[in-house]
Amino acid sequence: MGRAFEYRKARKLKRWGTMAKTFTKIGKEISIAVKTGGPDPHSNSRLRVLMQNAKAANMPKDTVERAIKKATSKDQADYKEIVYEGYGPFGTAFMIETATDNPTRTVANVRSYFNKNGGSLGTTGCVDYMFEHKCSFKVHLKEGVDLEELELELIEAGVQEIFEEDGFMMIYGDFEGFGPIQKYLEDNEFQIEKADFERIPQDTIELSDEQMADMEKLLMKFEEDEDITGVFNNIK
Repeated sequence: MGRAFEYRKARKLKRWGTMAKTFTKIGKEISIAVKTGGPDPHSNSRLRVLMQNAKAANMPKDTVERAIKKATSKDQADYKEIVYEGYGPFGTAFMIETATDNPTRTVANVRSYFNKNGGSLGTTGCVDYMFEHKCSFKVHLKEGVDLEELELELIEAGVQEIFEEDGFMMIYGDFEGFGPIQKYLEDNEFQIEKADFERIPQDTIELSDEQMADMEKLLMKFEEDEDITGVFNNIK
């Protein structure tokens, strides 16, 4: 199995993502999807998969419906998706994904978290080359499906790795392959449990227990900030 499997295995041990944080993240993503592609999930493929993500996260249906309705109102804030890059302590690299209605506030907070915890905010492109931007799908297994044959069939759509985990089929592909992969899965009646985008480090840095304890202070700051929707690093 490849890098995606090892990366996912490691992230399963991570504390990241309380329920409240997850709901906030999905709510902002729904708002962006509705403003971009409209409130009808039948014609808005991104919204359709976000509604499935919400269901997988046990987000109440009425909460999802309110988020969609709110996104169509003129009073709803316009969220911008901005990615920040930076250096953590001990030579680590970070990619910080945000969805914010106030970029000035968000960048100031992210810079402060780095500065107060032995790191620094970088410029665009300073660590991006260290990560591979991937799309991922968690899909219910279908009886009789051969994963190797399916992987070969989906190569042209951008799929790079398929493996089984906890009764689900995990699919990783190119960032640009999200739409074609989603379409194939839906057209062939695969049930998508969850879909997302991830940044997988090409190389990792191993930290000592003492260093990791210091790193947790920075990770906690990122976790507490509601503008931050995803944090990716190259820590082994």
